Amino acid sequence: MRVLVLGASGATGKQVVRQFIKRQIPTRILIRKSAVLPTDLLEHPFVEIVKGNINELNDAEMNQLLRDCDVMISCLGHNLTLKGMFGKPRDLVFDAIQRICEMAPKSAGKRVKLILMSTVGYTNTLSGETNSRGEKIVLSILKLLLPPHRDNMKAANYLIAKLGKEDDNVGWVAVRPDTLVDHDEESPYDICEAPVRSPIFNAGKTSRINVSHFIAELATDDKMWKDWEFKTPVIYNK
Repeated sequence: MRVLVLGASGATGKQVVRQFIKRQIPTRILIRKSAVLPTDLLEHPFVEIVKGNINELNDAEMNQLLRDCDVMISCLGHNLTLKGMFGKPRDLVFDAIQRICEMAPKSAGKRVKLILMSTVGYTNTLSGETNSRGEKIVLSILKLLLPPHRDNMKAANYLIAKLGKEDDNVGWVAVRPDTLVDHDEESPYDICEAPVRSPIFNAGKTSRINVSHFIAELATDDKMWKDWEFKTPVIYNK
């Protein structure tokens, strides 16, 4: 088994890589040339580091990145700076997810696992989720004014509405944490089919380390994967 993690230098991405290190699973990570990694990841024998920008890789480089990977995880996000939020690439997450799905290595009789770290701000209308009038207004404003939010919506929509359940090569799960917080240790958490509280007016909290634990369990536990494949689970701290 080999795992690919995109966005591995981010706050959640680093926690995801650590989860696979604990499980002694070889993990390939793609990071920007300017990214800074902590020593425990930089020097670990289970971590293979590839440097570059996902949106700048040519097809040969992309094939090499995806080579031999059974699980592909996106923790990509936009930097919380003016340039990161409003500059290019506007569709960083969407473009990466679409390209991964189109170029994922084929494995006879077995789908590659793709896990997208999404957001509870995404409403899965195809599964019957709805928003209140107030939520619709706020979410529409966010989509209009914040390119990163729009990018996250496009990426999730691609998996749910475009790729769906019909692709023979890629299975997917879009994990939706609520407000992300930093905790040092894992704690009990709930996994729900849909939001159980308003992401706008009654937001909950989700620790990054709990998100990383759930992602690693999806990647390594076949029963859990079967339970959540082609779904958009929401994760909350208890």
